[in-house]
Amino acid sequence: MAFALSLGSMQLLSARTSFRRFRASAGGEFPSFIPKQVENIKDTFARKLVSRIERLPVDLSGTRLMASCVKPVLSGKTSPLVLLHGFDSSCLEWRYAYPLLEEAGLEAWAVDVLGWGFSDLEENLPSCDVESKRECLYQMWKSYIKKPMTLVGPSLGAALAIDFAVAHPEAVEKLVLIDASVYAEGTGKMSTLPKVLAYAGVAVLKSFPLRFYANVLSFKDLSLNTAIDWTNIGRLHCQFPWWEDATVDFMRSGGFNVSNQIEQVNQRTLIIWGQDDRIIDSKLAVRLHCELPNAILRQIPDCGHLPHVEKPVDVVKLIAEFIMEESPPQARCTLANGHTTIPVICKTVTFILVEFINHVIHYLINLLAIVHSL
Repeated sequence: MAFALSLGSMQLLSARTSFRRFRASAGGEFPSFIPKQVENIKDTFARKLVSRIERLPVDLSGTRLMASCVKPVLSGKTSPLVLLHGFDSSCLEWRYAYPLLEEAGLEAWAVDVLGWGFSDLEENLPSCDVESKRECLYQMWKSYIKKPMTLVGPSLGAALAIDFAVAHPEAVEKLVLIDASVYAEGTGKMSTLPKVLAYAGVAVLKSFPLRFYANVLSFKDLSLNTAIDWTNIGRLHCQFPWWEDATVDFMRSGGFNVSNQIEQVNQRTLIIWGQDDRIIDSKLAVRLHCELPNAILRQIPDCGHLPHVEKPVDVVKLIAEFIMEESPPQARCTLANGHTTIPVICKTVTFILVEFINHVIHYLINLLAIVHSL
């Protein structure tokens, strides 16, 4: 079945100035568990989505925790969309695309990955390793979604999507992978750092300058005011007291390493890639397309690492058409020149931050050595 977004939907977010669609929420309209720093955020789309965040009880390894998400207001006729997010982020990544998905009549869940986002982990902090992230997502699917879904994973969220689809194929009908970080071998040296140094590194990870730099690197042509506001949005979940412990636990657990699982993915898969991604080389999109048994690749021009933030209209159109397609032919990897793709080094957000943190840690160690020698 062919699918087309309405002209109004297509134009809604074609420019970043079209933010008048939602009125900014007053402070009292935010859920009480949201950090007070939300008041510093000016983006009305982000404020609107914050106002819809809920916490749902989920049982994880005998412990009940309150997992955060944005629930759909309608039940769609197609498989539900479950929207993940990238490394150390939150459901607010979907602030621009989410209203468009709803306009398209799609049932969409924006889910916070365990250890990040706005869940309540203060009293009973579970392990936040790969297995726990997978299990928490499964329990949420089992308890609330309850039918095969289209699982959408941007950046490092693509690694969780692949890991989950292989472990629980009954829960996943289709996959959408956006600028996928799936060739990194875990968290590297961070997994072997002493705890005191890991916490020092995570403190840097939380810092405004590093987050600001990550935004500049991830997106094309951001204005200064937008970069500042998007940095505040990206840091909001870091204000929870459990955030440092959860992030250190994930880093020291080794992180995701799913490159050997890619060929085990049997679900129909849509790969979306920003052509101007400065974090993960677009050649890896072609490699991923070739290694997945049943995938199609769509690239978005003039777009960086997070197309669902930077080009939400294009992403929603691609996702909607992909969900509505009927009995597609088995996809095959074909390159125009007939040559195979040479693997390149994957510089993911995680590794850029880790490399930066390692430099800071080495500086601190040298500084302490100098002080000690005085």
